[in-house]
Formats: sequence, C-alpha cells, structure tokens
Amino acid sequence: MPTTVSTTADTTGRISTAVLELLLPHRRSTDRTANPGIFPEQLRQIAEFVTVGEPIVFTLPGFPCKSPSPAKVLGHLPDEGERLSLTFLDGLCRAVGEVYEPGARMEICSDGHIFGDLIRVPDAHIDAYADELAAMIRRERLTRLSVFDLRDVLGDLPYDEKRARVHARYAPAVEELRAEARSDEHLRALYCGITRFLTEDTVDFTGTRSALQRECRRRAYGVIQRSRAWGDLIAEHHPRTVRLSIHPQPHGAAKFGIRLLDAPDAWTTPWHSVVLHRADGRRELMHRQEAARLGRLVTRDGRPSHYREH
Repeated sequence: MPTTVSTTADTTGRISTAVLELLLPHRRSTDRTANPGIFPEQLRQIAEFVTVGEPIVFTLPGFPCKSPSPAKVLGHLPDEGERLSLTFLDGLCRAVGEVYEPGARMEICSDGHIFGDLIRVPDAHIDAYADELAAMIRRERLTRLSVFDLRDVLGDLPYDEKRARVHARYAPAVEELRAEARSDEHLRALYCGITRFLTEDTVDFTGTRSALQRECRRRAYGVIQRSRAWGDLIAEHHPRTVRLSIHPQPHGAAKFGIRLLDAPDAWTTPWHSVVLHRADGRRELMHRQEAARLGRLVTRDGRPSHYREH
C-alpha cells in the first residue's frame, strides 16, 4: 500500500511539473527565473486537479476593455491583439492535454466593469467589448475558453450599484494599501504602472499636468482596491483554480504572471496597444501611433484590425 501511494504522488508531481513547464516560457515577470521548483503554489494548485484526474481550470482576470486613448488603440472593440491572445491561451490549454489527458480549460474573467468608472470607459463600451470577445471565441472555435464578467454575478443591476456592492464586500481599505505599498516592492511597481497608464489614457483632462498626476495617483489606488476585490470574488465563484495574472508576478506569489504576445515591456497588453505584423513574421504589441508610423492599416470583417510592417 505505501508503494502505491508513493507512486501516485510521484506521478502527480511529474505531471504537475510538466504542466508548469508549459507555462514558464510565457511567464510575465521582471526577472528571468524559470526553475519549476520555486513555484510551489502553482505546483500545488495544478496538483489539486491532477490528484483527482479532473481537467485543470485556469482563471485569468483581464481583457477588461480597450484603452480610451486613440494614441494607443484602434477603437473600443477587440481586434487582432485579442484574437491572437485568445488563440494562444486556447493553444496553451490544448498543450496541457498533451501531457495530462483530462486537459485544461480557461475562464477569462473580464474585469472592465469592476473599475470602468475609474478608468473612464463607458459601461456600454465595456459590454460591447466583452460581447465581441465571446463572439470571437465562438468564431475562432476556441472551445477551451469561456468568459466570466460582472453580469454573471449581479445580473441586470445598474453598474454603479454592482461596483458599490463588490467594493463594499471585498475591497481592502485604501490606508491598508498605502501602508503595504511602502514595504512591498511588487505592489509599489503595480501602483506606479497603473498610475502611468491612467495618466496616458486620460484624454479629456483640462487641468495642469501636476493636477492630473495627483488625480491618477488617487485613482490608481482605487483600481488596485477593485482589482483585489475582483480577485476575491473570482476565488469565491471559482474556489479551485490555477490563478493566472496579466501583471508581472514574483515567484512565490499566489498568481502566475502570463505574457500573451511579444511587447517592449512587461506591462503592455492587447487592450492598451495594437498588433504590428513584422516583415519577418513576428507579431508585436505597440501603441497605435508607433505602429502607424511603421506599417499600413489592415482591416478584418470591415473593421480596423492591426498594422503590417512596410
């Protein structure tokens, strides 16, 4: 009997490591660490599924909405960046099935509504983005992906009320976050990154630059509060998952940072940029203004989609 238990444990460990090794080349981080042994939390999360022989479930908060800045994006609907990213994620789940027979699926936890008021994007645009995301998944036959958003939790309530309910129940106090940011390098980097995005994406501010920066610093803490709240809500609705993140994550964290496409830094996402198809076949994310300088616009189904290098 002890031999059987040991063998089962060995098999679980081997399979869990093989699954983690599929994720490591795509890790979004600010370091180059790639040793599976220093990701015990991810190995534990994967092993919970492998031990009982069930398909692995990944949850990925992200794909909120397009940036409101026309300097960065082509419009408010998903385009080539989302299509390629979703195809990549479905392929990652398919690859898991090659090392673990029950396979994997991924829940895209679209978080646009949770902080739409803070990033100044209309809820109608967020709805349209999420609906097109789901339509894109169906059109591309990405059968291992599904979309989960605030509508699945609180139905047809007004969005301001939905946000208020989630914030009241799950969000940490801003004073706690300020104290944490003073001692936690990762949170401080996240706060600075969000502040930068908010500053770049605010297109209708009429005050001074310093006033804009003060406002964006305040809103950045609000975004982190809501992001934490959304993570706790996801954990409540999906209690047993392998938790992914589109933000860089240090090893040892509960979430594993995942990079969707090539980009010049660890923070760029498809919803803050456009795709440039390079002449050598690479696909790279960058701001729309830069892509327009380097390439020509390509449309898909009658809508602007991406740029192709001259």
